[in-house]
Amino acid sequence: MTENETIALFHPGEMGAAVGACLVGRGHRVLWASSGRSVASAARAEAAGLEDAVTFERALEQAQVVLSICPPHGATALARKVAEARFHGVFVDCNAIAPETARAAMQIAEAAGARFVDGGIVGPPPTERGRSRLFLCGGASPQIATLFAGTNMEAVLLDAPAGAASALKACYAAWTKGTTALLASIRALARQEGVEAALVDEWKRSQPDVSRRSEAVTAAARKAWRWIGEMEEIAASFRAAGLPEGFPLAAAQVYGRLERFKDAPTAPSLDEILAALEPARPRVG
Repeated sequence: MTENETIALFHPGEMGAAVGACLVGRGHRVLWASSGRSVASAARAEAAGLEDAVTFERALEQAQVVLSICPPHGATALARKVAEARFHGVFVDCNAIAPETARAAMQIAEAAGARFVDGGIVGPPPTERGRSRLFLCGGASPQIATLFAGTNMEAVLLDAPAGAASALKACYAAWTKGTTALLASIRALARQEGVEAALVDEWKRSQPDVSRRSEAVTAAARKAWRWIGEMEEIAASFRAAGLPEGFPLAAAQVYGRLERFKDAPTAPSLDEILAALEPARPRVG
């Protein structure tokens, strides 16, 4: 790879746009394709300094690297779409997917002549130093890591085959996002049983961090729609390892009930979230 690469990044969401901005700031050319995309996506891409290639095909024709950063349920479809275009560069799957899903993406990419790198992002969008890491594994990982040198995204190389970065991400998110869902459900149960105030008071006395974390779901609710698929991928990770999958599947159900907040202009209140978690009650009379 040369010092300055052309990179295709097709989903400039909150995370994708921030990652793209890191690469642009490093001197790389980052392309996206505006055809069929929303006004909000275009605004994020422009703010991040991404160059509009207009179409998917035009972006791939110019790119040496594809960074796949999209909702988990779309990861395999994007890998197939890139493969069908006969992309022969480096395909980096940075999505929150199960190790087996990552390995399937590798087979798709390599069968079409591309090199594959498995990636897993831990932390928030990289808008400041020291908070976000991109774990990488696979043959071209060192070259991809150099793209991020000196940026807000710290690249970490794993000495392991493809699937390891996705596994690490799955394990990490199983705790962070899984416990957020669990604590929200506990608050909802306590409220229905009339003991929420007493429970929160006890948390503040004996486990103050739990009391604080039980309200973290307010900041997460608008991203819950993305986390449904992520928790399902985590469940697949547990299942493939012969471990109980019920924990992440329950979390997926919780986030499914919060999907309504996707386009909310502001973060919902805790009261709104707990109300959304309650099952629909049959009407009387």
